[in-house]
Amino acid sequence: MTKLLVSSTAAEPLQINISPFSPETITDEKFYEFCQKNSDLRIEQTAEGEIVVMPPAFSDEGNRNFKVLLEVGKWARKDGTGKGFDSSAGFTLPNGAKRSPDTSWIKLDRWSALSEKQKSSFAPICPDFVLELRSSSDTLSGLQDKMQEYIDNGAQLGLLVDPKNRTVHLYRPNQSPKIVKHPKAVDCSPELPGFKLQMVRIW
Repeated sequence: MTKLLVSSTAAEPLQINISPFSPETITDEKFYEFCQKNSDLRIEQTAEGEIVVMPPAFSDEGNRNFKVLLEVGKWARKDGTGKGFDSSAGFTLPNGAKRSPDTSWIKLDRWSALSEKQKSSFAPICPDFVLELRSSSDTLSGLQDKMQEYIDNGAQLGLLVDPKNRTVHLYRPNQSPKIVKHPKAVDCSPELPGFKLQMVRIW
């Protein structure tokens, strides 16, 4: 039976069996339909087929997300070599998981290689850059697993921003995660040339 994982402030997500989807496998069409019917929620699907529902962010968390998006957006517009995306964008990773990073960026040549039909759905591509901002409903271990999944599926740089502990975890292929404590800024070169995320504006 398919599981619906509801993110909460508890140590582990609440697990609920959802009979409308069992016992058959959830198709891309059914997942899309489920997302459409619950458009006020952020919904992902794991590589194992489990649906993860995340509640709307608290106000202060939304403000941090907005600040991050502004920073990345200003750089992306000036750089001009890729496309930026907010948390409403969903992507289908090579392992089959459907993820929606808080902020992401994809090189223009990779994005242009997709068909218009692919772009208008959960595009089958892993962003080159992903950023996840830890919220009160996120466990650190869960986000760490998600960041590693992005890297394993093709991301070149991943940032896990943890406001609670004022740390930033940097993920790159073939490297152990690097944890920076209380940074004023995080250098995202060479993957995002010339871009430094100003953390003093985010905390």
